[in-house]
Amino acid sequence: MAETPIIDTSWILSHRGAKNHVEPGIPYAYTIEKERGINGDVEDVITIFLTNRECAFKCLMCDLWKNTLDHSVEIGDIPKQIKFALSKLPPAKHIKLYNSGNFFDSHSIPKEDYGRITTLLSEFETVIVECHPNLINEEVLEFRDRLSANLQIALGLETVHPEILRKLNKKMNLEDFRKSVDFLTSNGIASRAFILLKPPFMNEKEGVLWAKKSMDFAFDSGVECCVIIPTRAGNGALDWLHNNNYFSPPAIQSLEEAVEYGLAKNYRGRIFADVWDLSQFATCNICLDQRYERLEKMNLMQKTYPPIGCQCQS
Repeated sequence: MAETPIIDTSWILSHRGAKNHVEPGIPYAYTIEKERGINGDVEDVITIFLTNRECAFKCLMCDLWKNTLDHSVEIGDIPKQIKFALSKLPPAKHIKLYNSGNFFDSHSIPKEDYGRITTLLSEFETVIVECHPNLINEEVLEFRDRLSANLQIALGLETVHPEILRKLNKKMNLEDFRKSVDFLTSNGIASRAFILLKPPFMNEKEGVLWAKKSMDFAFDSGVECCVIIPTRAGNGALDWLHNNNYFSPPAIQSLEEAVEYGLAKNYRGRIFADVWDLSQFATCNICLDQRYERLEKMNLMQKTYPPIGCQCQS
């Protein structure tokens, strides 16, 4: 095992590969999928992955930089991307605008575009955007006041393990997160938390334990929803940590356990498992599809189902 590195922005950048080619006037991805809403209904939600400049924070686990620009978008590019994606997708009541960074960073989403963006979103009931907790400020209220939809902000909590949170290069602490949620809640804006399952420097048991603790903290802070994200390699820095035994991806069973815990706690909010590319966390192809379907059902119905029995567990 190599010596434990001092993880900072320079170290993270030194382990990166090349970015993918993206165009400033076209979103790099867009999709529509089912999600259980705050009101309990299962409805279509559009997600547009906006092409944007890279996030300034350079978190250890992030791989979103692969589809970013090296410069800020021009005024008008973001509305153009939204209009393009909406023209390719069927109608829906809810939409997520994820920009590989922070919606309320003026270097990412120009304030001059707020009017055109909110006009394009005028038919939606819910708009969800993502932002670093330390960039939650009065600009959020300015954007909200222009919207006819309900606004929800997705915040990266990641983990409440204080030492590992520091190593993630997140550049925030737990009080920063709590203050941001307080600000949003006091202004009638719902929030959701992204929580990492088994970030670097944790074993499998610790990964599940700290995901549970992180859910407890998030809901105690006032978030409405938690999304549990299995930590993935593939961004360079995590691959180095994996190769040197400081990180290994979590198992599907750990994701199941974390979601089951959240649903059993009966929080005043929703619990979602991120099931994107779930096969990379599988150790058994026999039960993979069943486990995926079970997690999807738990996401949509917000209740647990009987565990999957498989010979791999023995």
